[in-house]
Amino acid sequence: MLKRFSILMGIALLTLSFAACHNKHVTNPIAQVDSKQPDKILYDRAMDAMKHNKFDVARLTLQTLINTYPDSEFVARAKLAIGDSWYAEGGSAAMIQAENEYKDFQTFFPNMPEAAEAQLKIANIHYREMEKPDRDFTHALRAEEEYRQLITQYPDTKLVPEAKQRLLEVQEVLAEREFRIGKFYFMRQSWAASVARLKSLTDTYPLYSGIDEALFMMGNAYEKEAEAYRSVPNMPEAIKGAMVKQAEDLASNAYSRILTRYPAMGRAGDARKQLEAMHRPVPTATPEAMALNKKEEESRGETGMWGRMMGNLHKGPDVAQAVKVGDPVLVDPPQTSASQLINSANEQMLGMAKTMNSGGGKVSLEPIKEGAPPANEPVPRSDKGQPSDNSGVPELEPVPSGDSSSATPPQTTAPTQLNEVNNPEQKAADGATQAPAASQGADQNNDGKPDYSTSKKKQKKGLRKIVPF
Repeated sequence: MLKRFSILMGIALLTLSFAACHNKHVTNPIAQVDSKQPDKILYDRAMDAMKHNKFDVARLTLQTLINTYPDSEFVARAKLAIGDSWYAEGGSAAMIQAENEYKDFQTFFPNMPEAAEAQLKIANIHYREMEKPDRDFTHALRAEEEYRQLITQYPDTKLVPEAKQRLLEVQEVLAEREFRIGKFYFMRQSWAASVARLKSLTDTYPLYSGIDEALFMMGNAYEKEAEAYRSVPNMPEAIKGAMVKQAEDLASNAYSRILTRYPAMGRAGDARKQLEAMHRPVPTATPEAMALNKKEEESRGETGMWGRMMGNLHKGPDVAQAVKVGDPVLVDPPQTSASQLINSANEQMLGMAKTMNSGGGKVSLEPIKEGAPPANEPVPRSDKGQPSDNSGVPELEPVPSGDSSSATPPQTTAPTQLNEVNNPEQKAADGATQAPAASQGADQNNDGKPDYSTSKKKQKKGLRKIVPF
């Protein structure tokens, strides 16, 4: 019996020793004691307050944690949570505070993984404040900038796909705005302004849902420019032909781009008809381009009637038409302005005119014959004297000092005013000729006596008194 008891005791001791050896790496003598640190307690209290929408209490608790335990492992999360509390509270003022807190987090903790999260939330702030295309686009531009910054600065983060999709939606809104402005100028026959907007749109946002309509309208604007060049009078045929050909070539390029890059969109058939009417070659899209464009069109959403009705009650834009595939543009190409297009066309025509006048061309400008006034200016009506030069301006004669009342003042014609503006030396000479008559008329009255009245010498006080410059 004793032997049997000793065997049982040995087995029990071996079992206990084996269990102790197996758990020696995880044994904690105070495992059953609540060992939470005070910084963790403060962080948990703040998170609980945020769950119950007590944002002021949460921010006060988190700030206490940051100030009391600056070396805590929860400081970074507390700093980010303060921004989250402002973000969750909502409102314009709260969004500004949230953005400031996120930027501070990026400044103090630039290498932490949460820095990309802070950048995404900054972009989301402006995304939420974004308005419709026909309204203020400040937040849309800021959202585009912040999403681009996230993608370029944190390319390895898992938040990049979400940022790319949001960026495509923002660019859809910005592209729609540019299209509406270009259409506005097109309807008012401002071809250069319309082309500038539409060209910037097609170069910057190639995944816009209405890109085919923008290219087709740009081609029409170029054709209208060609018609305008044809109707310009007094333009040498060589210059006119070159400008018309250039405008038609640009129109053909716009139509061809629809057929080669966007063959599955609605304006492809119209672009083909326009090229055939212009007697230009009609390109054919590759199978890869056709498959890519079909994939893009299939990924777009559509807003129903109820969604459009409810959209009128919200300030946010409708981004259902934004593409779901493809990469957004991260760097804007050079933008086109109407002044650049007009200046470029003027310089080109001036260069061709100089080349032809110097003998480089077969057509030269026709000079104006001597004695004949310019074709676009009226004939001077004064017959007192002949012009001293070929400017078409008659010489002025001084008023006789004996009888100033009977003297007829010389009539100023349109060529005289134009010459005074374009020829300052002639204006100075004419002023010297008129000086004696002007001074004499100012010093004498109709009786031939000196006039000491100061009423004529006072300057009129109108806008000059209000605006001294």
